Amino acid sequence: MSNSSAAGRPSHVTTHVLDTARGCPAEGVPVELAGPDGTVLGRAVTDADGRVGDLGPQALPPGTYRLVFDVAAYAAASGPDVFFPRVTIDVAVTDASGHLHVPLLLSPFGYTTYRGS
Repeated sequence: MSNSSAAGRPSHVTTHVLDTARGCPAEGVPVELAGPDGTVLGRAVTDADGRVGDLGPQALPPGTYRLVFDVAAYAAASGPDVFFPRVTIDVAVTDASGHLHVPLLLSPFGYTTYRGS
């Protein structure tokens, strides 16, 4: 299970995590991508800009995939307590050639997500 993509091609799924309570990117959030059968396809940690640009394979066949954000690990390193220690987001891949960008906005007592571009 590698996080690298071949010859500069981006992975099918990317994410960006922002800490809205602190007004900054959420650096150091562990993120996992799992396939429809639960197999882990990729793991990464958000960078200084709160981004993961390489999470799993370059292409995913249609199906339902799961992103799991370990918010508790981030909170332990950054200080604030969180009500949601883990954020799990299921996404439906319908276009095997399309790119999925899934931003996550964090606050101590809530989170928001959407399909980004």
